[in-house]
Amino acid sequence: MRVIVFAVALLAAPALADSTLPPAHWANRQLPDPRQEAAARALMEELRCLVCQGQSIADSDAELAGDMRALVRERIAAGERPEQIRGWLVDRYGAWVSFRPPVEPLSWPLWAAPIALLLAGAWLVRKKFARRPR
Repeated sequence: MRVIVFAVALLAAPALADSTLPPAHWANRQLPDPRQEAAARALMEELRCLVCQGQSIADSDAELAGDMRALVRERIAAGERPEQIRGWLVDRYGAWVSFRPPVEPLSWPLWAAPIALLLAGAWLVRKKFARRPR
């Protein structure tokens, strides 16, 4: 009997993960000013949902994404620039939250690796074709 209760509790845990609180006011509402809403939408498309990981906060249905959308809209409405908001979110959650991570000395190998692999592949192909008898 204890095993059954444990299994039911274990399977029910994901269903209890969402809160029962209503979404933030600006989570699913647009700002009245079209220019501010356009700036907010553009920024939301560039920010990664921390729950879904592969979606932007503009596309995600996760509660945290809704809270982040509300935060972005509130800060845009208060007059903050998108770069300031992105900087604050990067400081809080790390560069991973942005779909456009900054180029820093620590990330140079990640940016250079695709180019290095292409050059190495081109060198190998050239070498292979140079050896072939005609």
